[in-house]
Amino acid sequence: MVYPDRAAAGRVLGTALEHLRDARPVVLGLPRGGVPVAAAVAAEIGGELDVLLVRKLGLPWQPELAMAALGETGVLVLNRDVVERGGVTEEAFDEVERAERAELARRQAALRTTEPIPLTGRTVVIVDDGMATGATVVAACRVARAQRPERLVVAMPVSSPEAARRVRRECDELVCLWTPAELGGVGMAYNDFHQLTDDEVTELLS
Repeated sequence: MVYPDRAAAGRVLGTALEHLRDARPVVLGLPRGGVPVAAAVAAEIGGELDVLLVRKLGLPWQPELAMAALGETGVLVLNRDVVERGGVTEEAFDEVERAERAELARRQAALRTTEPIPLTGRTVVIVDDGMATGATVVAACRVARAQRPERLVVAMPVSSPEAARRVRRECDELVCLWTPAELGGVGMAYNDFHQLTDDEVTELLS
């Protein structure tokens, strides 16, 4: 299963979330790549669209592989297996964390053009373009949980089996369209997997 682009994936994902339409959910895209998926989901099921800012802390020599993730409220989720297998020193970890905290602050300034939609008592759907390790989405779930939503759903076009197992423990419902046994990277699920700009994200949110 290969999607033409993120918006197409979001439209397909939206059809799998029709059971949430009456709840008028808050659909949270994880910037940047999750926002076009979330926008398409919100258009399909009539939800409100917002962003939830988290940053992946990648291995210094393999940035796409998450050793941890950071949420906008300061939540830090550690992927201990990756840290231990990679032999990451405390100094190396701290250097990556400092850089990602700075980038998270920059994105808050660039993308938070309005106040976040309150999540308390709402059905919340967290959407990204896919999950490799799940660390970023776990951080997002914990950030959202702190606001006491009524129901927390994670919706993904694609995920590794390991990430799906990890994230399922953090939410009330996981909807994932494709869980290939070997996921070389989320980009393998898309024909168009270009890196989005801040402008593209803010345009979708507006």
